[in-house]
Amino acid sequence: MGRLHTDREYEGELQRLRDQILLMGARIESSIVQSMAALTARDNALAEEVIRGDTETDRMEVEIDGLCLRILAKRQPVASDLRFLTTALKLVTDLERIGDLCVNIAERAIELNAEQPLKPYIDLPKMAAAVENMIHDALDAFVRGQPDLAREVIARDRQIDDTNIQIFRELLTYMMEDSRTITRATRIQHVAKYLERIGDHATNLAEMVIFMAQGRDVRHTGLKGPRK
Repeated sequence: MGRLHTDREYEGELQRLRDQILLMGARIESSIVQSMAALTARDNALAEEVIRGDTETDRMEVEIDGLCLRILAKRQPVASDLRFLTTALKLVTDLERIGDLCVNIAERAIELNAEQPLKPYIDLPKMAAAVENMIHDALDAFVRGQPDLAREVIARDRQIDDTNIQIFRELLTYMMEDSRTITRATRIQHVAKYLERIGDHATNLAEMVIFMAQGRDVRHTGLKGPRK
């Protein structure tokens, strides 16, 4: 009976960890949506909310780290449970960095909102929605232990990279035609670059899931596939 009780406690701790990671992930997804809305709706109050909210993201990272370390010290897990816990420690680091990038987007939004719009925001919101979905699916793959879903997430990052290049080329045309657009165009390009980096972090999450599920390190193996 004592052994059964211990196992139930252990599973409860692991489930709490999964729940906390999903909660942090949901917060990060919300930050992406809000930071992009602050830009497209020219809403500085929303941008400030994203910036203030980063403190809570940092707090969640520390709490999850602590939970992981307590489980490692108390349970001394092996095999798949050990990979799960070490993956969780890495996941929250990437999630926290995504939160920082959302703050960067919000800061650029405040600057851009003070100026006349350079052009309608079309590609950036699509790019933001795509990276948000990558994060959502990577975390879903983590909780469910689904490496195939993780591979799908990795493959999607190529489109994010291509969109970033497309935006850069378009903005370069604006800057070449009218030097007065340089500051605005540069800030918009920064936003695109932040989104591209969020896509990279989502790819990191997915690569960790494959390692967790299969014990295979797929970093730097060209899993995205060649450019078309």
